[in-house]
Amino acid sequence: MFKTLLGTAAVALALTTTAALAEIKVGSIVELSGAGAAAGTNFRDGVHMAFEEINAAGGILGEQVAITEYDSQTDPQVSRAMVQKAIDDGVYVITGTVFSSSTIVNMLVAQQAGIPQFTGSEAPKITQMNNPYIFRTAFGSQKGIPKMSKYMSEEMGIKKVAVVWANTEFGKGGHEAFIAEAGNYGFEIVADIPTEQAQTDFSADVLKAKNSGADAVFVYLTEEESARFLREAQKQSIGLPMIGETTLIGAKVIELAGDAANGAMGHVGLTAAADIPAIQEMVDRFTEKFKYTPDHNAIKGYTAAYVIKCVTEKNGKVDSQALADAMHGLTLTAAECPGVLMDVSWDETGEMSRESFFVEVQDGKQTIKAVLPPN
Repeated sequence: MFKTLLGTAAVALALTTTAALAEIKVGSIVELSGAGAAAGTNFRDGVHMAFEEINAAGGILGEQVAITEYDSQTDPQVSRAMVQKAIDDGVYVITGTVFSSSTIVNMLVAQQAGIPQFTGSEAPKITQMNNPYIFRTAFGSQKGIPKMSKYMSEEMGIKKVAVVWANTEFGKGGHEAFIAEAGNYGFEIVADIPTEQAQTDFSADVLKAKNSGADAVFVYLTEEESARFLREAQKQSIGLPMIGETTLIGAKVIELAGDAANGAMGHVGLTAAADIPAIQEMVDRFTEKFKYTPDHNAIKGYTAAYVIKCVTEKNGKVDSQALADAMHGLTLTAAECPGVLMDVSWDETGEMSRESFFVEVQDGKQTIKAVLPPN
């Protein structure tokens, strides 16, 4: 069965049209099936579009980029096997995975091989493991949640919070980060409600939150789970602000939850609603190409591809070790590398810093309430 997984999970997608040209091999390892398919497909499409643009403009250092896509199936052990397969296939760099439970496992394989990896995952642990080859495409929750908590306290006056979180590597990271910030801002945690991955029935969880005496509910679940939670909250007329990180108010959640998503609020590192011309132009091209509105994961994937291009060209060579070395302590501006869309920095651990946004869903769309400074 394991051999079958290896045989069916890798799908070649060459983005170069001239076989005779030299190719730069990129491994795109994402959740194309399983519970993470919505996030993974967005990330994959963002990577695909960016490298298609890069190739059309002459490639990287005159070489075309060839992507091979590998389906992690939202399974940590399959994702590990896919990373190894990409390395065996001779990739220069890896993009993905998105789910933290997979990245925690597979990044060790890339580290051992000395292959830089640009992940969409947000668990704090990922950049706390002394791995010099891992780099974020968005904030870890330990960076985003302090911004969100400050807004909740200073702008919304929240005192009592019910916490609903996924009992996974992703969810544990967000839960721990929020509990730490609760202490900093004096939030009283009146209900602490863990849930399971791919949970379908949230009726009991919503009832606990509703009856907890909370001023607001902090929701830290995946996209599909968030949509189910919001629909159940609407059904039970929860009557409380629901606040979260990106996965509560993303495009896929809004699509799945329908009008139940209206009123949900949260911090997002990236949003298609940002009043930034470069982002709006990217969103328009993406929507025309793929016939759906990109979420934050698509923008993560898109910007990752352009980071790879710009840093490789700064180095003047296609060298995996040189790429990883150059990323530490790096700042890229949108002026020098337009494809990154916003000015962005990485520290020595591969953690990211840039401006971000606090948004509310209104009439089925993210509406920006505040632009939050880098931290």
